[in-house]
Amino acid sequence: MRRVLNRGLMVVMWVLVSALIWVGLHLYIRGESMRRAEEGLVSMCEERARMLQDQFAVSVNHFHALAILISTFHYENQPSVIDQKTFAYYTAKTAFERPLLNGVAYAQRVLKSEREAFEKQQGWIIKTFKGEPAPEKDEYAPVIYSQKTVSYIEALDMMSGEEDYENILKARATGKAVLTNPFRLLGSKHLGVVLTFAVYRAGLPQAATLQQRIDATVGYLGGAFDVESLVENLLRQLAGNQEILVNVYDVTNASEPLIMYGPQSATSSSPDSPHHVSVLDFGDPFRKHEMICKYREKVPVPVSAITTPSGVFVICMLVGYIIFAAWSRYDSVKEDCRKMEELKVQAEAADVAKSQFLATVSHEIRTPMNGVLGMLDILLGTDLNLTQKDYAQTAQICGKTLVSLINEVLDRAKIEAGKLELEDVPFDLRFLLDDVLSLFSSKSREKGIELAVFVSEQVPEIVIGDPGRFRQIVTNLVGNSIKFTERGHIFIQVHLAPENFNSYKHRDQTEKSDQQDKMLHDTLNFAPNTLSGFEAADRRNSWENFRLLFLSSETNNNHISKSRKVNLVVSVEDTGIGIPVLAQDRVFTPFMQADSSTSRTYGGTGIGLSITKCLVELMGGNIGFVSKPRVGSTFTFTAVFHRGRNGNFGEGLGSEFGGMRAVLVDKGPIRSSVTLYHLKRLGICADVAVSLRAGINIISLRNTEKVEILLIEKDTWNPITDNLLMDQMKQNGFIPKTILLSTSESNKAKLNPYFHTVITKPLRASMIASCLRNIFEISCDNGGINIYGQKINGSGSALRGLLDGKKVLVVDDNKVNLKVAHGILKKYGVEVKCVESGKDALQLVKTPHDFDACFMDVQMPEMDGFEATRQIRLMESNVNEQLNVLEGSGRSRWHLPVLAMTADVIQATYEECIKCGMDGYISKPFDEEQLYQAISRFLIPK
Repeated sequence: MRRVLNRGLMVVMWVLVSALIWVGLHLYIRGESMRRAEEGLVSMCEERARMLQDQFAVSVNHFHALAILISTFHYENQPSVIDQKTFAYYTAKTAFERPLLNGVAYAQRVLKSEREAFEKQQGWIIKTFKGEPAPEKDEYAPVIYSQKTVSYIEALDMMSGEEDYENILKARATGKAVLTNPFRLLGSKHLGVVLTFAVYRAGLPQAATLQQRIDATVGYLGGAFDVESLVENLLRQLAGNQEILVNVYDVTNASEPLIMYGPQSATSSSPDSPHHVSVLDFGDPFRKHEMICKYREKVPVPVSAITTPSGVFVICMLVGYIIFAAWSRYDSVKEDCRKMEELKVQAEAADVAKSQFLATVSHEIRTPMNGVLGMLDILLGTDLNLTQKDYAQTAQICGKTLVSLINEVLDRAKIEAGKLELEDVPFDLRFLLDDVLSLFSSKSREKGIELAVFVSEQVPEIVIGDPGRFRQIVTNLVGNSIKFTERGHIFIQVHLAPENFNSYKHRDQTEKSDQQDKMLHDTLNFAPNTLSGFEAADRRNSWENFRLLFLSSETNNNHISKSRKVNLVVSVEDTGIGIPVLAQDRVFTPFMQADSSTSRTYGGTGIGLSITKCLVELMGGNIGFVSKPRVGSTFTFTAVFHRGRNGNFGEGLGSEFGGMRAVLVDKGPIRSSVTLYHLKRLGICADVAVSLRAGINIISLRNTEKVEILLIEKDTWNPITDNLLMDQMKQNGFIPKTILLSTSESNKAKLNPYFHTVITKPLRASMIASCLRNIFEISCDNGGINIYGQKINGSGSALRGLLDGKKVLVVDDNKVNLKVAHGILKKYGVEVKCVESGKDALQLVKTPHDFDACFMDVQMPEMDGFEATRQIRLMESNVNEQLNVLEGSGRSRWHLPVLAMTADVIQATYEECIKCGMDGYISKPFDEEQLYQAISRFLIPK
């Protein structure tokens, strides 16, 4: 709540600051506009004042020239050449040179003593401005010449007026033009002034004294200036005349200025309008004049003074909104982060709870399943009739299927938790794939489909990686293929991946290509060159590409890269029902089926492919597929392994067939290559013939090299013609051991007398070797090896040799598990001691003891397996320290191998087992191979 109030206060403050910015910016722009208006007013006012002064100066100059003209032609020439008529004519003609003067007149200086003679000469008497005869005084200044415009002042004494008298005296004393106060002119009634200029006799020195100027004065030249007309004409000529008001003042008396031009009242302009005063210099040293300019209207507020601050205000509001939104977003994100942290804690707790739940469920389900499968295994080892054995085997298969499903769910959980780790052990890839084929051999025989595997020679014999997870990937893919394929073949290929290989090929091949393929097949009516002759979804697995890979492996076998990393590409091709186009995008989605009827028709959980994809990515590869409905699917994936050393991994096939020669009769190019691959693993050199006649020709041509084996594919055998050929070969004295290759068990019942045996596919090197040993009656003491290169001397013989005579302690709180472990171990000659708690186990393993190993359950009441193991290691450590002190040796003498025996297969459980001092881990239910792998590192066979 407090945070919300603070945010609201900040919003109010931001609005106030934005408003202040608006006011400040408005006043600034308005002030700038007023300053520019004042500058414009100053410029216009100064311009008008300067022009008025210039025109006045021009008029004064012409006025001065007229004074010189009068002085020269009236007084210097006798008789005078100027009279009234001449003066009036001249001034009228030169009036354009004096635009400011309303009229010009000349008044002669007449002394008192000269008045009478002057009046007689002129023919009129001197009068005052009132029209009366001038009274007697020392001197007079009657007008004798005048311009026609001011002819009414002729004979008037200019010194009869008080102001005129003073101006005449000032003009005579200074020699400059002198102005009067403004007054109404007699003719126009306009405001005007009179300009008076003294006329001197020639020869007046420049620095004349006052008396010299008075003595030299002969008259006075006067002119009337119509100031209103003058200024009006001037302003009319200038731009902007309508914008400003101009007033001209005589400010000789500053307290009472006299207006010479302009409105009498100040109401003609706005009181707030700016004004400017320009000083006017008309050349009169005794008078001062000013021009005052104002705008007619109030200076308007500029639009920018409104729009610009408003725009800035809007921007400030937007910035404030952005900041406010960012602040709110920050608080929201912060709150979301807090909630996410809480959810993270909850999720982690849920993940821990899920792991604990999976561990508990795994343990609770595996524990009874261990008893079920263990007892079934013991039961199958007893004397049972066929029906009983079938029931027991069916129950065992169902139990293993359930365990497999549990394993898949747990694998998915471990992958999601990021706790699935891969092993790095050497294994034989070819043996592993043979084992995978053996898992699905019965199902493929029932359906009569071709199941085969081919591994390129470029693939190393031994690779280092996780064989269990690799087997799981291939098993999932082959299992799906078996499930959805009713005819044709399932073909597994393994090659070295070329550089930049991408296992994913776009499944949506162009419709045009599909249509062209269909037209070609329909026209030529030919079967595709695949393993079984049925069309495959991925054209890359055609015979042409397969032949190139096959030849490349033979040609470049001596140039295989010796780099440690091995990048394999594995493809599983089938000719099943394919995947619907709409369902192909969700193939790798967990618990998703192609359609709702798939699970009902074929079964399954939809989790296998998602686990497969995760495992492939963990192996550093990628997976993709090409599928066509009603044609089939081809899954291709890559996996990265490391090159291993070739040990005694291949001894299990035996070397007794090395150097044998064989002829294979098979018209299928890919199928014959697969058979040659298995024969070559046994050291048998074989030739291929497309028919029996061609095969007999090959046998007859090899005189020096005896052909000992003849293998014939079932679909190439023609009983009518081939029986005759076999009789002819028999008459020639030699028939090699003849073997029929078939995909169905039923063919064994129809065994032709010419065949020594029938090998039912899928082909495996070990199966071919076993068959050949029976035919040639070759004994074999060694039972071969497993995928890890470890010898297996018959079924369970390796375990018996390893465990026979050993004494093992089994600790488990479940009596059923004890009974199962006791039964399984006793089968291999083990002396078993069983206890039901960790405390009882501690009593039995106190040193000295004679146990060779201990199988310890993890979850037990009172003292679990972890704590029991810690106590065992602590006792052993104390005893070893005492022995080292007594004997001076630094080695440990007592170390009982402890193997965890639990139904919990979570990675955390395995880590805890290692952490508490256990030596290994066996998950329930355990099988023979798993048991062998767990204990072979610790026990030495007797």
